[in-house]
Amino acid sequence: MEEKGECSSSTSANHSDEIWAKLVSSDERFSDVEIRSDEKVISSGISATSSDKYSWCKIVRNPDLCSATMENKSQDTILVDGAVLHSDDTIVIKDGSQIIPGPDREGFVSYKFCIMSSPDISQRQLKICVDADHAKCSICLNIWHDVVTVAPCLHNFCNGCFSEWLRRSKERRSDVLCPQCRAVVHFVGKNHFLRIIAEDMLRADSSLRRSHDEVSLLDTYALVRSNLVIGSGKKSRKRAYTPLDDQSDGTYHQCPQCDTEVGGFGCKHDTVHLQCQACGGMMPSRTSFGIPQYCSGCDRPFCGAYWNALGVTGNGSYPVCSQDTFRPISEHPISSIPLLAHEKNLHEQNITDSCIRQMGRTLPDVISEWIQKLDNREIDRTRMMLNHAEMITARTFVCRDCHHKLVSFLLYWFRVSIPKYLLPPDASARQDCWYGYACRTQHRSEEHARKRNHVCRPTRGSNV
Repeated sequence: MEEKGECSSSTSANHSDEIWAKLVSSDERFSDVEIRSDEKVISSGISATSSDKYSWCKIVRNPDLCSATMENKSQDTILVDGAVLHSDDTIVIKDGSQIIPGPDREGFVSYKFCIMSSPDISQRQLKICVDADHAKCSICLNIWHDVVTVAPCLHNFCNGCFSEWLRRSKERRSDVLCPQCRAVVHFVGKNHFLRIIAEDMLRADSSLRRSHDEVSLLDTYALVRSNLVIGSGKKSRKRAYTPLDDQSDGTYHQCPQCDTEVGGFGCKHDTVHLQCQACGGMMPSRTSFGIPQYCSGCDRPFCGAYWNALGVTGNGSYPVCSQDTFRPISEHPISSIPLLAHEKNLHEQNITDSCIRQMGRTLPDVISEWIQKLDNREIDRTRMMLNHAEMITARTFVCRDCHHKLVSFLLYWFRVSIPKYLLPPDASARQDCWYGYACRTQHRSEEHARKRNHVCRPTRGSNV
């Protein structure tokens, strides 16, 4: 006896147009069973050639939206993930559960229970409740704006509020104390997790919002763009822990200007320091010096441009980056297509490389041309994976990682601009993937990555 399943109505079900789950048949002759109501009775044919049906199970959606309760409505036993389910018994099924509507694996069509994901379902699966009083800056007594966390006490403040506190503290005393608990502050950095929570709270309750003028004023005070190491009155400053410390020799890097005046500037006991994200070395935070110390693409500090401007070279005690690490976009060298290009799809990268060579051009030549298009604002910057995307120009200082992200972004637009007749024959004959560049299957299925074009915008799914 061979069985197939289909939905039948249930008088107690709440009907909806949303398909929240499916029973996916292992036999291609039978269509999938779509489940729209919170409670559904599944009917089966007696055989493949018979029109008679009987109810064999009922599936009820659970409140957690991630599982369901299945009841055996037939006289036979049912196999669920290998477990035997007798008549009128119930069992909890989850996404991926295997269901066989009979007592034996032979002769019965097996089904896979699949919960359909959607933005609405995903948002309802997790809710975090936060008391607004626990998300307020103790300086201004408002919901955090661009929240930063100080260490080691881990209290949180608005970036602008703490930056102003930091400025005034440096004028009065050697140590910077936490405004909330008065512990000595050694480090301060942005807290992106709490920033998202604060933004969600403001969306949920608009009465908590500040005026536009107040927010603008806070932003003008804001000093913290990445982790700041705050001086404690000692010449030997320990740097913040990084994964590289596991392989270090136990020494702590110092700032060259803490021991020797360079270019007419020497660090004082209360000078705020930045730790370079490439070499781990230290440099003073000098916003008025005129030389960029932060990457505009990721807001992380890099020391290459600063020390190069002062003519300082590194040694064992004072690590200094190469100028190549941090420089203007137009001065970054590029010799090969970055791994990030085309969402790490190697097939698309090979096609792009083939197109460049077939056109008699080089990769640096193509990137230079599209940087010019970027400067002329001929490109939609919506998908540019860099901070301050609207302000990026050829003269903007970025780190090597952000330059690779920019090159990947420009190569997407280069490929989109190529007429199909200039593509290799096997590439031009492909159809676009419904999910375009957002397709996840391209990363786990080499056949799919080769078969469909993924250098296109999504036309199906939540990323349209």
